[in-house]
Amino acid sequence: MTATTGAPARADHVGSLLRPAAVVAARKAFYEDHAIPREELTAVEDAAIIDVVQMQESVGLKVVTDGEIRRSFWHYDFMGGLTGFDMEERDPEEGAQFHGVKLRPIFPVINGKLDFPADHPMLDHFRFLAAHTNVTPKISIPGPSCCHFRTAKADIHVPEYADLEVLFADLSATYAKAVAAFYDAGCRYLQMDDIFFAYLCDPKHRAQKAAEGVDPDWLITAYARMMHEAIKDRPADMLIGMHMCRGNFRSTWAAEGAYDLAADAIFNQTGVDLFFMEYDSERAGGLEPLRLLAKGKQRVYPGFITTKTPQLEPIDGLKRQIEEAAKYVDIDQLGIAPQCGFASTEEGNAITPDEQRAKLELVVETARAIWGEA
Repeated sequence: MTATTGAPARADHVGSLLRPAAVVAARKAFYEDHAIPREELTAVEDAAIIDVVQMQESVGLKVVTDGEIRRSFWHYDFMGGLTGFDMEERDPEEGAQFHGVKLRPIFPVINGKLDFPADHPMLDHFRFLAAHTNVTPKISIPGPSCCHFRTAKADIHVPEYADLEVLFADLSATYAKAVAAFYDAGCRYLQMDDIFFAYLCDPKHRAQKAAEGVDPDWLITAYARMMHEAIKDRPADMLIGMHMCRGNFRSTWAAEGAYDLAADAIFNQTGVDLFFMEYDSERAGGLEPLRLLAKGKQRVYPGFITTKTPQLEPIDGLKRQIEEAAKYVDIDQLGIAPQCGFASTEEGNAITPDEQRAKLELVVETARAIWGEA
């Protein structure tokens, strides 16, 4: 841990990694062909996770994840494990629209009162990760806002949840139980992917919410309050990270717009410790919103390194970008990470495993060049 922030490292990454071919084949054999037992799939996933942990450690990362190897989606697998949530598959034409491609048509549906079950499978996912690393294990889960933003109003079948204040209160309580459960499982670094703060800075998505009768600016504040209530009682030795981006599916994107409209809520109303912010394209806007980060122990990891394409960013250029960010926030409150994961869904981005490794090596090399440590 660094003395200034308590953050485990200057170099970090968002979490998801490309699925190895053996995992892709085993998942198809289990889920589609029904040709192998669950135990065989789990054994393949276990071996792959041990490999990706060793890969992360070998490039010099001091924080590792399981690569979300056991998941199909970055968000729906967690949500589907919550009490009250179900996942429904529908017409392919209904899939969420990304830039030039649609997401698989899986939709969350709220059929009952929300809660976090004591046997949520991702608790065991974390325990397995922690048992197979010599550095800090981190697990990423979707933030509470995802459970609202990604669930259509028509798919909320609990009458009292028509009142968003009631729904958001239950989501906060559900996530507070999740935070406590992960802590009890040994987790000291929990990341929540709360990407919809960035979506709500996009004129198109703002208009969609307004058309649904919800003020997007009220929603930003409500999402911040929901996160704050979910994490406020965490133990003092537990770090909470938050990732924000504008969509990541097979190297495409779903939103654009600078952070300005949400920056104050993000930095000063959530209570989050570490922020992973997409900054690999003009779609993210300028660095000026970083000025709203309070002096202290919070840290921002600007995502200047893209996971969408294989080209490596020059270190000199990355150093200049960090220097630019340091005009708005103390450089001691900065780190470096890629802009998003490498495989937000099991399809993965248009990048190879060797190119993925090179990107992670670049993260570590850049941190060492700027701060003298990774």
